[in-house]
Amino acid sequence: MALSKKQIKFIAMNRPKLSAEKIAKELNIPVEEVQKLFDENIKGKTPFYFYVILTAIPILFFVLLEIGLRFFDYGEDLSMWTPATEGKIILNANVARRYFTNVKNIPSSIEDVFDSAKAPNSFRVFVLGESSAAGYPYMPLGSFSRYIRKRLELAYPNNKIEVINIGLTAVNSYTIRDFIPGVLEHKPDLILIYTGHNEYYGALGVGSMESIGSSRAFTNSFLYLNKFKITQLLRNFIQWFSELISNSDQQKKSGTLMSRMAKEQTIELDSESYRAGIDQFESNVRDVIKQIQAANVPLIIGTLASNLKDQAPFISTQTKKYPQAKKVFVDAQASYKNGDYKIALQLFQLAKDLDALRFRAPEEINRLVNKLGKEYLIPIVKLDSLFNAESPNGIVGNNLMTDHLHPTLRGFQLMGKAFFEKMIDKNFLPKSSAAIPFEKQDSATLASFLFSKIDSTMAEYRIKILKNDWPYIAPMNKIPFNQLLKPKTFEDSLAFKFMNDEITWTEAHQKAAEKYLKQKNLDGFLQHMEILLYQYPVIVEFYKLLDEVAFKFMKADEFEKAYKILLKRYQIEPNAFSAKWLGSINLNNGKVQPAIKYLEESAKYDPDDLQTLYNLAGAYALNKEYKQSYDVISKVLSKDQNYPGAQNLMQQLNGVLKK
Repeated sequence: MALSKKQIKFIAMNRPKLSAEKIAKELNIPVEEVQKLFDENIKGKTPFYFYVILTAIPILFFVLLEIGLRFFDYGEDLSMWTPATEGKIILNANVARRYFTNVKNIPSSIEDVFDSAKAPNSFRVFVLGESSAAGYPYMPLGSFSRYIRKRLELAYPNNKIEVINIGLTAVNSYTIRDFIPGVLEHKPDLILIYTGHNEYYGALGVGSMESIGSSRAFTNSFLYLNKFKITQLLRNFIQWFSELISNSDQQKKSGTLMSRMAKEQTIELDSESYRAGIDQFESNVRDVIKQIQAANVPLIIGTLASNLKDQAPFISTQTKKYPQAKKVFVDAQASYKNGDYKIALQLFQLAKDLDALRFRAPEEINRLVNKLGKEYLIPIVKLDSLFNAESPNGIVGNNLMTDHLHPTLRGFQLMGKAFFEKMIDKNFLPKSSAAIPFEKQDSATLASFLFSKIDSTMAEYRIKILKNDWPYIAPMNKIPFNQLLKPKTFEDSLAFKFMNDEITWTEAHQKAAEKYLKQKNLDGFLQHMEILLYQYPVIVEFYKLLDEVAFKFMKADEFEKAYKILLKRYQIEPNAFSAKWLGSINLNNGKVQPAIKYLEESAKYDPDDLQTLYNLAGAYALNKEYKQSYDVISKVLSKDQNYPGAQNLMQQLNGVLKK
């Protein structure tokens, strides 16, 4: 006799807890029928909820583990942005941990801050890239983004200019792709990209010490999972275990970051690894472009410049298809010497492409940039052509390059100018009218460019250290630090201490400012304080010091310098002091409207400052606002009947108001 569906279902549900005999007795059926179903593995028809529970258990485990790791603040915060001060944010100093696990000192940005809530009149530009984008070796002041920021500030004083450079040393297109969502969430008006030199040895590149494989899909998935603490836990365990079994510690490896990043030192032209780097760049940049265009944000990309004439290939190999790189370089030098500059340029470019140590981007990267520009209708700044055009005989060398690919300060300024002019050409600038004519903007920007002797020496020392290591020289030929860098001046000694990690960049400039102040060299003091303010406009302590010095300028009747300091102070954190003296200086110069604006604000901060109230009453009177002037001077006299000049002003106002 066949069992009904209801009986079969009852047997399946009770099999785990009842024997065949008990089930048979319950259903009043032969025990053989129940056992037969047992033998046919009726349990295989497991209820759906069983699979749901089975799947949910590991998911719940990982969810609870993630919650626990976050609750106990395990590891480091790898989020992209972090608060700098109230209402301001900055690139998280730990964000590079997403890409670097084998180096102790991870790269950092030049620390540009910006508003967490975008102001209505803001013009916001993000700059992405590698060490050249960050301005190496002239960081933080020498990057091309600082030229753009200064020019925008001069040309559009009524706009809030925010140029946020988040370039990092030793990264590549993987980092750019990973950063873009975080950039877009902050509503940029424009994005500028200069990248491509580090596709092979930059973090996660095909020949890098930080590579996790050649699969682009796997690498990008890994970067996505980096937002979870579980990923960080797994990474730390793998690193610990690897060091345990290999009895080595990659983090203790000495030398420059450049010398430490190259794992696969020989990557020949058209080899499998070479093609992987090209494909990696193209695919990642395509993704970047698509994300930016989907957000309807303007984008400009620059082609890559590198030292052609004065940088010999690092590694030369012989293949069946191509000649040795060093031989081609020698032929290029011969053609250059003979005046065959067009041939020489082609040979120098070929020598660079044949260099098996791929620290300089091959020409194919630039061809890809131009191709993607045409395909997606993106403006391209041809910086490689620009650098050649600005060089003797049309071939760039040490005239605009500090090493194999990092520009000189003049080179960075040329880059900034080229990007800016492309912004003009494509109508990407603020909608308001420029305060300075176009033909005067570049010279005005260069005249206002903030850079000190300390910064120049720091850059010089960075390059000396870079060239005192592989691949420039063999490690056994390295010169000791104290012999390599020989400071001669006070500024040199500060740069030396900075390079030796004894002081920070900020401390170096503070010490310089303090010395000049003690020497009563106000120009020297002001230069370094202006630099500090420009780099860190949110550090209020600098302004407290400037309040004191501004007062000294006023006592010395140097009101123009005092006004400049006070205005900066006011822009970052308005207070009674800065507003009062901005108003007073404007009043003294006959600028009544701004005087009223600042004095009114100062009176709100400190309603008991009689000097402020007296000046405000005078400003109202000059502006023929006699009733307002009368009300304010009455307040002064109510607090001090003998305040100098107050009675006289009151008499004048009474005479005017009675008419």
